[in-house]
Amino acid sequence: MKIYEELVERGLIAQVTDEEKIRELVNSGNAKFYIGFDPTADSLHVGHFMALCLMRRLQLAGNKPVALIGGGTGYIGDPSGRTDMRTMMTPEIIEHNCACFKKQMERFIHFDGDNAAIMVNNADWLLKLNYIEMLREVGACFSVNNMLRAECYKQRMERGLSFLEFNYMIMQSYDFYHLFKEYDCNMQFGGDDQWSNMLGGTELIRKKLGKDAFAMTITLLLNSEGKKMGKTANGAVWLDPNKTSPFEFFQYWRNVEDADVINCLKMLTFLPLEEIKKYEHLTGSELNPVKELLAYELTSLVHGEEEANKAREGARSLFVSGGDTTNMPTTKLDSTDFVEDEIGVLDLLVKTALAPSKKEARRLVEQGGVEVNSEKVTDVNKKLGKADFEKEVIIKKGKKTFHKVTL
Repeated sequence: MKIYEELVERGLIAQVTDEEKIRELVNSGNAKFYIGFDPTADSLHVGHFMALCLMRRLQLAGNKPVALIGGGTGYIGDPSGRTDMRTMMTPEIIEHNCACFKKQMERFIHFDGDNAAIMVNNADWLLKLNYIEMLREVGACFSVNNMLRAECYKQRMERGLSFLEFNYMIMQSYDFYHLFKEYDCNMQFGGDDQWSNMLGGTELIRKKLGKDAFAMTITLLLNSEGKKMGKTANGAVWLDPNKTSPFEFFQYWRNVEDADVINCLKMLTFLPLEEIKKYEHLTGSELNPVKELLAYELTSLVHGEEEANKAREGARSLFVSGGDTTNMPTTKLDSTDFVEDEIGVLDLLVKTALAPSKKEARRLVEQGGVEVNSEKVTDVNKKLGKADFEKEVIIKKGKKTFHKVTL
């Protein structure tokens, strides 16, 4: 099976501008494609996972990736999928975040050797643009009527769309135009919520240069309920081990719903489709080894085999009496966390990030979802003394989330 057909089989392709031409370019290894990443944080997260995996698949098939870091567009902020305006970042923060991204990307794609990937930063050209010259060069190529019909703007119209954000489509389109001219980049890939922005780029290239460029969107990573994956009660699942530990990363994928396991295996892992199809008929507890396989494959991809092995053994030990808790997520308390040498269980749940607030912690206890050292907590006013933490305390939330607390 050729790479384009495999992408279709895995359910990765959402929309394309010219399927026949894109198939030809991708299958022949002649696609020089780019995917953009705006540096809105100092780490990539699971929301970027699809794009990173696609870059890896296409590079392995002989195509050349261009990783575009949005050091320039980061000054504006993408309104796609947003109900409010993004926080403005300083140049120093943007530069720091860009540096963090490349280090993480190197686990997915290679920047040397055959069909080496290249990394570019759109700050190098966008920040040099003269506003009047920019308007004269590309302003006439965009219809305001068409832009307002774009899905990325529609959802913001009711609350108010700033002129700053309105320019984002033009900036992203200009990126494609620049990369096409300067780097022979003939294709752009991105999330399905970027479709309108990507079409803007192909149209700008056609109107300014009279040439064809192509765009393809990746299916968004959604669960069986249609919600974006990669979020927990405490926020995003990060690729940075200091933000989301390899154990927590492993546990996130180990705990996915049964209905999402096969889809995640197809879209995110590099396991052969023939192997994945063998698991499609499994249900209930039969899926547990498959969930572990999913978690191991993804943790290995992001953090390496050694960390994946540690996470797997740590997860297995949780279900064994007296099991090894070495690799379990851990919170260390100090004297400032105690009041008169005691800490309430609700405060402890918040401190360990097992609950985002005391209100949510209270709900968890009242619903019987909290255990401390294998004993169910039923009293929301329960307190633990400092002496309790001289040995490790294991908190269990729900059926599958464990956390160790020590002094």
